[in-house]
This record gives sequence, structure tokens and C-alpha cells, in this order.
Amino acid sequence: MTKIDFLRNWYDRVWVRGDLAAIDAFFAPRAGADGLMPDGQVGVEDFRALVPALRSLVRDLAIEMDHWQEGDDWLWAQIRVSALPAQGTRPVDATGQVMMRFAQGLIVAAYNTFDFLTFFEQVGQLPPEAFLLLLAGEKLG
Repeated sequence: MTKIDFLRNWYDRVWVRGDLAAIDAFFAPRAGADGLMPDGQVGVEDFRALVPALRSLVRDLAIEMDHWQEGDDWLWAQIRVSALPAQGTRPVDATGQVMMRFAQGLIVAAYNTFDFLTFFEQVGQLPPEAFLLLLAGEKLG
């Protein structure tokens, strides 16, 4: 299996289908993912809370890889998340990137960026055009 196929399988099983038991089949036991939470690394157990929390905000979730590059133990991919909000019908469309290092067929390190601002805006957790409001000096909340 190629690394991009591995990543597609990760997103399908864990994120789209919500199979939290499958997390152990993808990540090495002490591996973690940087860039998803502002205060540090997300470990295997953290994913068991993060995945259902984010999935509760959307339905009809789909995750596609727009671009990717594999090399040696590394994979980089640009992803696109498409869904509908849990409450509403306006489409959710946000992008991100992930870079992963593999060892013995498992993810041992991951570095992520994701457009959470757009995501939370589109699911109704932030006001429309929150980025522009913030640029104009507005405070949210």
C-alpha cells in the first residue's frame, strides 16, 4: 500500500466513518500530531476525543487529497474537507495540509495545518467573514 493510500484509509476509517478503534492501526503508540491544537501535540488517545467532537459539527463528511508527494519515509498531502453542517444545508469546504513520517508501516510523526477559521465559520460556530472582522480589529465573543 502506498503512503497516500494509507492516508486515504486513515481519513475514511477514522474521520469519515468514525471508527475510533482503528486509530491504533495507523499511529505508532507514542506518536503524535502537531498543529491541530494550539497548546501541543495530539496523541493517539487525544484523537479519540477530537474526532467525535469535530464530527459532531458536520454530516456527509468527505475528505479528498488534492495534491501529494511521497518520498522515503515521508508523505505530504493537501486535503480538502467537504461536508454539510450538522445544523443547516450550506456546504462546508475547508482545506489543510499534513506531513507525516512513517516507520514500520505506521505514522510516527505528523505535522498539520488546517483552516479551522473557515471550518468553524461554515459550521456556524463563528460569524460569517470572521477573518475580515478580525482584520478590521473586531473582537469576537
